[in-house]
Amino acid sequence: MRIGLIGTGRIGSFHAGVLARHPQVDTLVVTDTDRARAERVADRLGARRMDGADEVFGAGVDAVVIASATSSHAELIKRAARAGLPAFCEKPIALGLPATLSALREVERAGSVLQMGFMRRFDAGYAAAREAVRSGTLGRLHTVRAMTMDPAPPPAAYLPLSGGLYRDCLVHDFDMLRWVTGREVTEVYAVGSDAGPGMFRAAGDVDTAAVLLTLDDGTLATATATRCNGAGYDVRMELAGEAGQITVGLDDRTPVTSAEPQGPAAPPNPWPGFLERFAPAYEAELDAFVTLVRGELPNPCDGREAWHALLIAEACEVSRRERRPVGIVEMSDGTADRSGMDVPG
Repeated sequence: MRIGLIGTGRIGSFHAGVLARHPQVDTLVVTDTDRARAERVADRLGARRMDGADEVFGAGVDAVVIASATSSHAELIKRAARAGLPAFCEKPIALGLPATLSALREVERAGSVLQMGFMRRFDAGYAAAREAVRSGTLGRLHTVRAMTMDPAPPPAAYLPLSGGLYRDCLVHDFDMLRWVTGREVTEVYAVGSDAGPGMFRAAGDVDTAAVLLTLDDGTLATATATRCNGAGYDVRMELAGEAGQITVGLDDRTPVTSAEPQGPAAPPNPWPGFLERFAPAYEAELDAFVTLVRGELPNPCDGREAWHALLIAEACEVSRRERRPVGIVEMSDGTADRSGMDVPG
């Protein structure tokens, strides 16, 4: 199989390594707007560097992996669809609902394959939690608590391009709420704080956020995030039911110290970041994509999943700005009105 990788930044470089050693990938071609960076990745992995996406699409590839800047995702997805090429794309499709919907419609018209990069779906802990919920082990689920806490803020230049904390960070938690519970979010109430580094205020973003979400069966969930968790990278989900309780992300590297006299001390080697914490999941999602391209697996995360997670994030932005609860139906109805197209189911 011949794979084209567009984007060789931090996550793109990681994906390149996974693809280069995959037994089903015979040839890997890579490109990046930073030619020297792409050259370094190609040299390290024995891949071929190409001068831009045009060359990648003209190189006879069997599929493309999109890990470039967010602003390029939607157009590259459309281009892959028109070329009849299966595409794997890092989230998001786009930072806005109309652009996301436009790309999804192009994929739908072409009948092509789009797998989105929500890697937590391939994490062993989240998969076990999903099974516990679906099997009834926890009984009736009444409370879910999700959190994503980064150890340090990203570069200031990244913030205006990120889409904000809800779209860039908490969108993973929103996806997990749907995937683990099998329920849909019906309403959100979101708040945020920009009391940390001034670069967040300058970008119109927040460094810390909290969301109360109501699911369609009445289950209550909270999702919190921060860019300033000095103890380390901490991603967890706690699910409480009438018959049991389970926690994702609690291990000997979770950056949490118990205040109890007999509780665990601070871990000597806390998780430093998302690549280390979710490395096996990132590998598994690309293995799934290769298997999908070979026609041996249903799509584990198509573009509609990204759409639903983005709807929740967009509702959170409206809720924070207007200081009120926001129903998800408000977001999907408004998008349909503006675009003239039906929204994904």
